[in-house]
Amino acid sequence: MARRKLVYEGKAKILYEGPEPGTMVQYFKDDATAFNAGKRDVIEGKGVLNNRLSEFFMNGLAGIGVPTHFIRRINMREQLIRAVEIIPLKVVVRNVAAGLMSKRLGIKEGTSLPRPIIEFYYKDDNLGDPLVTEEHVIAFGWASQQDLDDMVALGMRVNDFLSGLMLGVGIKLVDFKIEIGRIWDGDFMRLIVADEISPDSCRLWDIESGQKLDKDVFRCDLGSLSDAYTEVARRLGVMPSNTGHVTKPTLIN
Repeated sequence: MARRKLVYEGKAKILYEGPEPGTMVQYFKDDATAFNAGKRDVIEGKGVLNNRLSEFFMNGLAGIGVPTHFIRRINMREQLIRAVEIIPLKVVVRNVAAGLMSKRLGIKEGTSLPRPIIEFYYKDDNLGDPLVTEEHVIAFGWASQQDLDDMVALGMRVNDFLSGLMLGVGIKLVDFKIEIGRIWDGDFMRLIVADEISPDSCRLWDIESGQKLDKDVFRCDLGSLSDAYTEVARRLGVMPSNTGHVTKPTLIN
């Protein structure tokens, strides 16, 4: 069994030191959380599905020239990724009004937006990840104007890719969240897509029935989260042969 040093544990993933400098191992947990972890459960096989789906999406993005932190999948629950400096912002791209946008602006859920809208949320669980403006981002030094321009460009490219991919299998991409990291090549810094892309970070609705195929199934008690994620994987042709338990690596101090 691998012996690795734990770097960080979040709600849905664990990061370990990688086997080479500049790399990390990302482990996908079965934990499901909602409402800033106010609701939680363990969904058997969820981590396996998210690992395989995120691998599929990251490889697809790399294929169209969008840089990501993904290097390769190690096993059913782990990926080898580039170590990045995460910008403390969630980048949310919305195509259809839903969730917080509907509540905040009084727009009926399901209303198509006139164009994709990008929002920034400051990553802080204690504050509930508040919505912030570009003025906040620049004033507090979280990112520069050039960073913001690059983040918007990355968000739009990811949106174009995911929207077309999902449309082809009868799924509407309502919105999604990505995180962006900085990496350095010598003195040159660039931004890349990091974290994960999975039904945990997207809103996905069946085009014909409107059935939710994302974490809203868990948030709103709409049925089996595992079945919803499995349906997304089935349509995309990403079906792991086994969604059972894979033991975490032994930790070292």
